[in-house]
Amino acid sequence: MGALRFDKVDALLRQAGVALAPPSEVGDARYLQAVLDALCDLSSTDSLTGLMNRRAFLSVLEQELDRVTRGGEHALLLALDIDHFKRVNDRYGHPAGDHVLRVVTKRLREAVRPMDNVARIGGEEFAVLCPQCPPSFATAIAQRTRVAIESAPIELPEHGPITVTISVGGAFAQPWVKGNLSDWLARADQQLYRAKQEGRNCVRLEPYASADVSAEEKGLLFGWSATDEQVADHGQSA
Repeated sequence: MGALRFDKVDALLRQAGVALAPPSEVGDARYLQAVLDALCDLSSTDSLTGLMNRRAFLSVLEQELDRVTRGGEHALLLALDIDHFKRVNDRYGHPAGDHVLRVVTKRLREAVRPMDNVARIGGEEFAVLCPQCPPSFATAIAQRTRVAIESAPIELPEHGPITVTISVGGAFAQPWVKGNLSDWLARADQQLYRAKQEGRNCVRLEPYASADVSAEEKGLLFGWSATDEQVADHGQSA
């Protein structure tokens, strides 16, 4: 087996701003691990904003759906879109558009809770996963992201300030219900479309339908019986 060559991967990482110390010897395990970790980070990160990219975000959503199904907690998925973003690129150029995307990213990160996950889905589209978010908190959380963008003009280098707004749509993952990722994404997108159709710079969340799940239904999900749950409940109260 020939010697491993890292010149191309090293050039790729340096182009991305990742500088690794050269290996101390051929097959240096620490160097190889650093290369693998750096490549994993690159494959899951949006290069312009530093946010999770779509691939990484979908993986996080899958995990959250499983947690909601088994743990009975609420989760909210927000779909966000910068209003009239094409006009920014057309009028001021793509470097100005990139600047807007970076500023929007910064404001979104500052607006969300520490446990929330922000991602750039593509173009001017973002998404936020809000775990442990009951419906009673959802509107406040969604509105906070919208207001964070609208709150102050964005200063464009060489062009001055411009007003930027976003439209926000949201959908819930039902606790104790085995959800479908594509359906969850589609429902959030439907609400975003509503926000766009109803004037932009607004929030639209789907109506929340409570899902009361019986012990028998939980048994179908997880393979336990009503008797098992009664025993567990008795043990907790003992």
